[in-house]
Amino acid sequence: MNQIKNSFSSIEQMTSKLCQPTGKTSGGRTVQDSFEHILLRQKQERKNLETETSPLRFSKHANERLLDRSIDLSEEQVRRLNAGAAKAQQKGIVESLVMVDSYAFIVNTRNNIVVTAVAGGDDKVFTNIDGAVIG
Repeated sequence: MNQIKNSFSSIEQMTSKLCQPTGKTSGGRTVQDSFEHILLRQKQERKNLETETSPLRFSKHANERLLDRSIDLSEEQVRRLNAGAAKAQQKGIVESLVMVDSYAFIVNTRNNIVVTAVAGGDDKVFTNIDGAVIG
């Protein structure tokens, strides 16, 4: 029994032998990158890609409000609306009020969608928002 005991290394010795960083790389990543670090990096890359490639979309409700309220946005106003939504997203605001000239838009930054639109003469009560961008 004593002989078998001496022929094996301890768990600590085996762990130190097996878990030593090798310095090998695979696809630009070192083997010693943690699983959590890799997942976080992939999540951030995906978020950056979505933000860069997907412009704001208008929900069916928002499109109806644009028509009902005769809101006709210029390219400059749409650009400012996109910029305001991007600022809100950077600040961590999910349901944001974005003001562009005399128009107000509720934007869900998580889904990158305009939920509703309000013209200057309409009711000005907004609920369930995390923050506002005025620009």
